[in-house]
Amino acid sequence: MINFDEEIRKFKSSMDISAVEEAIVKSDLTDMKDILMEILKEGSQESNG
Repeated sequence: MINFDEEIRKFKSSMDISAVEEAIVKSDLTDMKDILMEILKEGSQESNG
């Protein structure tokens, strides 16, 4: 059987995962709200002339 406590003690996180995690946290990602706000802003500018 698997000894989960022992496996957890032996666990070491991957350096790649840590690097990706850090990059995601540091980056300024555009989300759907940002995209919709840009579309609405462009639409209101076009309708105003």
